[in-house]
This record gives sequence, structure tokens and C-alpha cells, in this order.
Amino acid sequence: MAAWLLAAAGAAAQPAPIFVLNSLDASVSIIDPLSWKEVRRLPTGKEPHHLYLTPDEKSLIVANSLSDSLTFIDPRTAEIQRVVRGTLDPYQLRFSPDMKWFVTAANRLNHVDVYRWDGANLQLAARVPTGKTPSHIWIDTRSTTAYVSMQDSDELVAIDLATQALKWRVKTGPMPADVYGTADDRTLLVGLTGGDGVEVFDVSGSLPRPLRRIKTGDGAHAFRAAGDKRHVFVSNRVANTISKIDLHSLQVVESYPAPGGPDCIDVFAGGKMLMVTSRWARKLTVIDTDARKVVRQVAVGKSPHGVWTLDHAPR
Repeated sequence: MAAWLLAAAGAAAQPAPIFVLNSLDASVSIIDPLSWKEVRRLPTGKEPHHLYLTPDEKSLIVANSLSDSLTFIDPRTAEIQRVVRGTLDPYQLRFSPDMKWFVTAANRLNHVDVYRWDGANLQLAARVPTGKTPSHIWIDTRSTTAYVSMQDSDELVAIDLATQALKWRVKTGPMPADVYGTADDRTLLVGLTGGDGVEVFDVSGSLPRPLRRIKTGDGAHAFRAAGDKRHVFVSNRVANTISKIDLHSLQVVESYPAPGGPDCIDVFAGGKMLMVTSRWARKLTVIDTDARKVVRQVAVGKSPHGVWTLDHAPR
């Protein structure tokens, strides 16, 4: 077994493991960042797609959509802590910044669930009917509003977290996926997986206002902050590239090759190395952003989706 798996809490010098969700294998690949080898796999429920860290950083939550469950994993030791059942179709998940709310998108069931979080347990506050195929979630910095994309009705909706009521809905381009908000809560970016770029909305008023579309590449899908408070990466699943967007100018400033259907992204501390799941190639791909090239690939399971490590750049 790898040395970092045996490390006690005091062995802070050991790097944290890398987690890759294998959506069609019902498992998580655990990768040692020193050897870049898969050291083992953890079983999950069916179709794990996304993952998120608890507010106290003690648990990484994996959402198992077809098993209606959440798997809690220790982010440092990669040991399963517990399984919470009864969360219906948790495809995507997100905590509010104040950590009072936990939101899941039920991709198959066309609703969004808003839970209260007491630091240890979830209590369903409301099940909110939405549009067709809710996909990805973003919550503003004030913890007041959840924005959710509707993949098959081509919409973006806003949900008031305190009342769990729909505030508004707006049409988007084809197959909206991930949603990313700027730090001032004024602007939202939406990846258009059925198109070739990112749609930008001004959400500073009572109703959203479309601003522009940024051409990035076919199948624009998932976002990840670069860690410098100015740039965000977006994966272009069909184009097999990753684009870097300047949030001030709202323009693409860099592009990187990312073979195999790039999906979810994580960024190592320092922002110079990207990890992206190559969805169609069963691999985790690592990209050097200075050299603008792929530096390694690690074989994982079927249809790798979410990727995450504790040793990441700020979000």
C-alpha cells in the first residue's frame, strides 16, 4: 500500500490523494500523486458523477445518482466514512458558502432538492420542480441564490434558498451544463455542451440579462477557477481542448490540448498543472499550462467524470 495511505494526521508533508469518479464502474479511483498510479478503487453507489467537500474539510461527498445515495470519504486517507441514503437522484451537488444549505440537482427526475445542513446531517427543506434535466449548480457568495442549468429544456433557473421559490428562468443556448459565477455575483457563465462556447449573463438585477457568447470550442462543459481570482478554465468535450477565460475581458486567452473528451477539472496549488477526466478514454489527463501540453495520463475506470484533490488551487 502507498505510503501516503498509511500516513497519520501529523504527517502533513505527504500529498493528499487524487479522487476520480468512474461513473459507469460505480467506483472511485484513488491515485497516488507521487507515483501517478491508481493504488486502489473504492466502491460507491451507481453512477457517481460529482463530488464536493464538507465545510469542515473532513469529508468528501460523492453523489451517486442512480443509487439515491451520498458516499462520505476521508479526503486525506481515502477511507469510506459513511453512506447516506434517501437523497433522490443526486447528480450534482453544492454547499452554499455560509454552509447552511446543501443543494442537489436530480438530473433524471426534473427537480432540485434544497437541504438544511447542521454541520453533520441533512434535512430536506424543499423539493423544487424545475425544467427538464437539471444539470449543474452555482450558489452566489451571499448564500441567497442557487442557479441551475436545465440541460434538455435549454434554460437557466434561479432559486431563492431562504424560501425555496423560483425567482426566474431564462432561455439559454443548446444543452447548458456547468455554471460559474464571478466573485462580485454580477456575472454568470454557462457552458453550452450542445454549442461551441460559453454564454454570459448579467444577474445583478431582478431579472437576468444576456451579455455575450464566448467561443471556446465544441461541447463547452465544465468550469474550474484558475486560483488567481481572474481566470477560469472550461473544458470543451467535443473539441478536446481546455480554454482559459479572462473574467475581466470575457475573452479566451489560452487554449490547451485535452484528448479523450475532457470533462471535470481540478487545478493543483500554484495553478500550473491541470487535471482533467478524459471521459471517453478512461484516463485522468494532466496538463502543464506553461508548456501547454499533456505531461501524463493515468488509466482509471469507465466514463471518468468528477476529479478532486485536497491539494488544489483556491476556488
